[in-house]
This record gives sequence, C-alpha cells and structure tokens, in this order.
Amino acid sequence: MRKLLVLVVLSMVVLSLAVLKVGFIYVGPIGDHGWTYAHDLGRQHIEKVFGDKIETTYMENVPDGMESLKSIEALAKRGYKVIFTTSFGYMDATEIAAKKYPNVYFFHCSGYKYNDKNFTAYFGRMYQPSFLAGIIAGMMTKKNIIGYVEPIPIPEVVRITNAFALGVKLVNPKAKIHIVWTHSWYDPAQEKEAAISLIEEGADVIAQQTDSAAPVQVAEDMGVYSIGYNSDMSKFGPEHYLGAPIWNWGAYYEKVIREIMAGTFKAGNYWGGMEDDIVRIQISENVPENVKSIVKAFEALMKEGKFDPFKTPIMEIRDQKGELKAWPGHGLTDKELLSMMWLLDNIVGSVPKGGE
Repeated sequence: MRKLLVLVVLSMVVLSLAVLKVGFIYVGPIGDHGWTYAHDLGRQHIEKVFGDKIETTYMENVPDGMESLKSIEALAKRGYKVIFTTSFGYMDATEIAAKKYPNVYFFHCSGYKYNDKNFTAYFGRMYQPSFLAGIIAGMMTKKNIIGYVEPIPIPEVVRITNAFALGVKLVNPKAKIHIVWTHSWYDPAQEKEAAISLIEEGADVIAQQTDSAAPVQVAEDMGVYSIGYNSDMSKFGPEHYLGAPIWNWGAYYEKVIREIMAGTFKAGNYWGGMEDDIVRIQISENVPENVKSIVKAFEALMKEGKFDPFKTPIMEIRDQKGELKAWPGHGLTDKELLSMMWLLDNIVGSVPKGGE
C-alpha cells in the first residue's frame, strides 16, 4: 500500500514538473504584420510569462480546409498537449483531431464547433474596436468617401465591416463606405490594387480587414489617411496612419494555459470583448484630441460592459434594403451576429453570393 502511495505521489510530482508543449497552426506567415503576426505575439507572450514551464512551436502557411489535418495531427503525434488552430478554415479538421486525440486540448479560432471535453471555440468581439475605428474614419474624412479592403465574405468579416460602418454613421451620416473584396486573407498585391482603386474612386480614408500592411502603405504613398487591422501598422504610414482595431491574443492564451496547468480548464465556447482585453483600439498620434476624446468615451463604456454597438444600440440599424434590424432597446443576439450576411445602408457594395 505504501509503495502504491509513493508511486502516486511521484507521478503527481512528475506531472507538475513536466513541460507543457503548446503548438500553433497559422494560415499565413508570422511576418504578415496582420492576423498571423498578432497570434504569434500571443505565443511569444506566453513564452515570456511561463518561461521553462512550457515549450511552444508553430507551423505557418498551413492551407485552410481538410488539408490542415495533417499538420494538426503532426503536432499531436509529437506530444503537444495544447494546440491552437488559428483560422476559420481549420474548424472541421480540428474537430476530427479532437475526437482522435482525446487527451489533447484543441482550440479553434473564429469557428462555432466545440465540445465540453477537449475542443474549444474561441474568438474576440473585434467588431467592438472596429466600431471605434469607424468613429475615427467618419470624423477624419473630408470627402465623405471611405474605402474598405475586404478579405473573404463570411459572417465574421461582414459583422466587423458593419460595426465599422455603424461607427462612421454615428458621427457622420453623410459618409459612405465603399468596399472591395480580395477573396483572400493575405495577398499584398491584391490588397494594394484594391486600395488604389478605392482612392481613385475618391476615398480619402482607407480601412481594411486583410492581413498585410499593403493598404496602409498605399494610403501613405498617395497621401490619404489609413486605418490598419490586426496589429500596429504605424511604421508603414507614419504621416497618415490613424490607428487600428488590434488583437491581444496573449491575454486569452495566458488565461487558458494557467487554467490547464491548474486543472481547472473547461472546454466550450469563448467570445470575449474589450472588457477581457482580448481586443483593443489603437489610436495614432495623427488623430486630433477632439476625435480621441469621443473614441475613448465609447471605449470606456465597452470596457465596463455598459455598451455594445449591436447588442445595446443607440441608433437605428438598417440594412441596404432599408429593413430595420435593431434599434435602441432592441439589440441583436449573438446568434444573429454570428450569422450576419447583410450590410448596413451606408455601405456601397455587396456581399458576393454564396460567400467565397
């Protein structure tokens, strides 16, 4: 009996001393200065926080779709006990891997599938800081034409675009947002062409949801304002960059790693907002103080959980057909937000039929 007790204690000590191996699957290169770069900053954050208690690795430029299953399984076979798959297109492959490797914690970013054992869906309410970015754009435009470079037409992208448009409309009802789809998350050449075409249409502010800094660079070269996305892109537009909705993935990654180490983590669905610090608004020094003050006032309300542009609207929200979607006292539900494929009435352009 004593020998058994000793063995149990020893095994517990070994587990407590074991290095937790954490892997990341990326859809783009870590140097994209966008989506993948932001996730990798989160990986670097947990390395700094946990030191030699964890070991991390990553695989970049992994294609969306079922082809990603090979990469995901490769990490599981190499003993990685926590695996973050960071693109919507990895959802089904991650679900399959979670069933095949029940002793591995799988986290899928931006999807909607999960279980209560080892498969978690996680995302941030990026539409919140995008609403704030819209306020900046609406107050800074002089021509009332704002260009927006779009990636792939899925509800996540449409929702964030609409939040931006809602922020614009709040402060500048006359302004219109002109959108161009690149049908790619990361394609600097296409993003550049899209930004140029929007500026040639008259846009004096360029915003984006694509991953590279190409739109910011084009705007800087052509002398118009820019709003980036995902991470700080100020070095690409020192004179005309206004800021960006940015991710702070490290806050979430640190939280779940601590819970896993403590044995308290529970799988499920996570969708945090500005109150959790997973999403932020970056405001450039190029933004005037009067604009900053309005943005910071709404930012404070969201951080306190007192305001959400869609769930607790302060104005009517109508689609391009004029249909009333939400109004003060009647906000949108999470279910409606997660399936959003309609555009606000101040947006010029459309969502391609059939998504991609």
